[in-house]
Amino acid sequence: METRIAAISIIVSDRASAEELNSILHTYGEYIIGRMGIPYKPKGVSVICLAVDAPMDIINGLTGKIGRLPGVSAKAAYSAKA
Repeated sequence: METRIAAISIIVSDRASAEELNSILHTYGEYIIGRMGIPYKPKGVSVICLAVDAPMDIINGLTGKIGRLPGVSAKAAYSAKA
């Protein structure tokens, strides 16, 4: 199956969702190339950036599951080439 490189940006404003978010990321771990997390205490949020290499349906599913968590938003940017 053809894969794409994508960067998924995640903003967590409700720390109560952190455990479920980490569980989702663990489930999709085979597709994650790298992860960077930055807690921003002055605003009470955390910013997480994921680099993934996966089929489009996997990337869309992952982004959707993350975005449905309370207090969490997620957006994906895709590479131009497959």
